[in-house]
Amino acid sequence: MDTDCTREEPPATGTAIPPLPAGTRLLHIGPHKTGTTAVQGALFAAKEEMARHGVDFPAHRRHPIEAVLAACARPAMMGDTVPTEKHWQRLLDRVAATGERTSVISSEFFADAEDGATITRIVGQLGGDRVHVLVTLRPLARIMPSQWQQYVQNGLRLGYEPWLEHMLRRPPYDRPTPSFWRRHRHDRLVERWAAVTGPDRVTVVVVDDRDRGALMRTFEALLGLPEGLLRPVPETANRSLTLAETEMLRNLNKEFRGNGIPEELYSRLVRHGAIAHMKNSCGPAPQDVKIRTPRWALEAAAGIGAETAARIGSTGVRVLGDLASLSRVPASGEPAGEPRLAPEAAARALFGMLAAVAAVNGTGKGRTVHRTSSKELVKVLGHRCLKRLRLR
Repeated sequence: MDTDCTREEPPATGTAIPPLPAGTRLLHIGPHKTGTTAVQGALFAAKEEMARHGVDFPAHRRHPIEAVLAACARPAMMGDTVPTEKHWQRLLDRVAATGERTSVISSEFFADAEDGATITRIVGQLGGDRVHVLVTLRPLARIMPSQWQQYVQNGLRLGYEPWLEHMLRRPPYDRPTPSFWRRHRHDRLVERWAAVTGPDRVTVVVVDDRDRGALMRTFEALLGLPEGLLRPVPETANRSLTLAETEMLRNLNKEFRGNGIPEELYSRLVRHGAIAHMKNSCGPAPQDVKIRTPRWALEAAAGIGAETAARIGSTGVRVLGDLASLSRVPASGEPAGEPRLAPEAAARALFGMLAAVAAVNGTGKGRTVHRTSSKELVKVLGHRCLKRLRLR
């Protein structure tokens, strides 16, 4: 496979990636499951230090999701705040306020922009020829299980292997999750954005999972920041759910859908309650069964990866990393055992849901569940229960 063009091998130790010109607006568009959450957490945590080096992070929080969804004309996640043009305009105002300084904006939801007109508008509003697009890529085989469980966190009820069948074997491959190939047909994603900015203003970074710090170092180099300034923030690690946790949630989704409970409650109680507390209170145990991709799907993903690598290599965009890794077939591993949800994990999920109710008013208001201590949340919940009993 010939992918010469502007392809570059991963920089050797001590070999610098040249920084982008001063005043660049670096637009990181994801896509999903390529280290975006970790990058956003590191950028947000270091925003004051970056500013001292001439680089601004204009978003008012780690991930300006409502603004980007509005820009891409995409709906909110189930039950979440409806994105409006006001959200996007506020972000644009913050970007404009950076003036001639370098700035960086990151959201994987930019990958959901479907057409050239939308991308042209986004690029134009963010600064036109000052915008440089950064795409981070991982092999599809690593993305698929993580993306499936993320869809389950947004209400999907279909099991993993049936979902793979739909995505890989059932034309037109757009049900039940039409966003998957819009995001993860990576060659077309790169082509859509390069057609607007020109290939000279697109950089593709192939993430190396063997070197967890390499992606942070790449951002530092492109932005002209000192090495080591960007560091992972533990609470934004955004770990994937285990198979048992995902199956528990998938069955809960069936109950939610089957009983007509409002989507707003799903967002508040399940995603920002049960899931958030379960994910952030502890990591998976060594004995937990992982989501296993069958061999046929790994081979299909590698075939798509090979075609993707060839097309990206011919676009003329700059590539940092090994495009050939997109086409490798990983080992399928041992057959998955029976998923069993640990009682502790079930308890954390249930507590997270109860705590979300308690946090609507009182001490927990305005904070996500995992940012509030268990002792404090129990106190709030107890106080509310006692108050209601007294009212009765």
